[in-house]
Amino acid sequence: MEGRTEMTESTVGSDYVPVLVHSEVEDDLRAAVRDLLARRIDETTLIGAYDGAQQPDLWPEMAGLGLAGLLIAEEHGGAGATPAVAAVVLDELGALPARTPMLTSAVIATTVLTALGDDERGSTALLPGLADGTTVAALAVPFSTAPYSAVTTVSAANGRLSGRVPGVAGAEAADILLVPGSDGALYAVDAAAAIVEPVVSLDMTRPISDLSFADAPGRRLTDDGADAVRAGLTMGAALLASEQAGIARRCVRTTVDYLQARRQFGRVVGGFQAVKHRLADLYADAEQSAAIARAAAVTITDRGVDDHESALTAAVAAAYCSDLAVRAAEESVQLHGGIGMTWEHPAHLYLKRAKADQIALGSPGRHRRALADLARLPA
Repeated sequence: MEGRTEMTESTVGSDYVPVLVHSEVEDDLRAAVRDLLARRIDETTLIGAYDGAQQPDLWPEMAGLGLAGLLIAEEHGGAGATPAVAAVVLDELGALPARTPMLTSAVIATTVLTALGDDERGSTALLPGLADGTTVAALAVPFSTAPYSAVTTVSAANGRLSGRVPGVAGAEAADILLVPGSDGALYAVDAAAAIVEPVVSLDMTRPISDLSFADAPGRRLTDDGADAVRAGLTMGAALLASEQAGIARRCVRTTVDYLQARRQFGRVVGGFQAVKHRLADLYADAEQSAAIARAAAVTITDRGVDDHESALTAAVAAAYCSDLAVRAAEESVQLHGGIGMTWEHPAHLYLKRAKADQIALGSPGRHRRALADLARLPA
């Protein structure tokens, strides 16, 4: 089909050519992820997380599909795919917010380790385990940390780490923690050597934990990990926009379906003009968010685009998609009427995920301030 591309060497190698239209391979990947989620989990199960119910472990099957190693080079056992491909998975995980370490391990932690390069300290030795899903990693910084913000560190002395890091996402499922030290170095710490304290989170489908280190042994991966950590946070923010776009489109779709069936005063509620106008505006904005998120994923992939332009596009997507996902979820709750306010209805799942995502990896306001600097706009 004209305008579409196959997943050839040009889309996964150094000669990647950015395409905003999804390829057939990406469509196939989307279908596979959607089928897996439909078979293994539903919204009722996700609601159970708020009552303490055990959530199914989807990661082994996701790893079996190659999702854990999408961003890992082939020489390390991964697929060598682009972030635009990984963004497809995040989009589907926005449409059904299951508990997985896709964002925290397969995107953020993987990007950090890849950015370190293959040096004598063996930082890439961790990548094969991440690629096949036998190892899960998490970056030990607060989940609210923006790519442009100072990073929380712990005290480091002679390879031993002490200190506390609040609000870390993905730590409860991690085997390895990537910990920034006060000396500027980045350390790999076995999760068993840290104290992981789960905290009550607005979004229980993405658990948050406080980490404490008490003279924990760490393996120094690099003497200066600032750039690698920033690369991981930037990649995370860029691809989180795809998850937020997935939330928005799911909310629009389910709300339209409901309003086409719900009758009031002898008429289908979706037929009222005021309701149709709200839905039309929301639909247009949701499609816009999908386009912006796709642009961020493609731009950060494109080797021909400099880091400045990639950062600028990621900031636009993070700011726009964060707010739009929350508004779409709020509209979904309201337009569902009384049933949308109940615990049994899944509308609250998307509102909670959207609101938690809104402050993850930087608030919209923080991204807008960064955007102003990147675009050299006057205050």
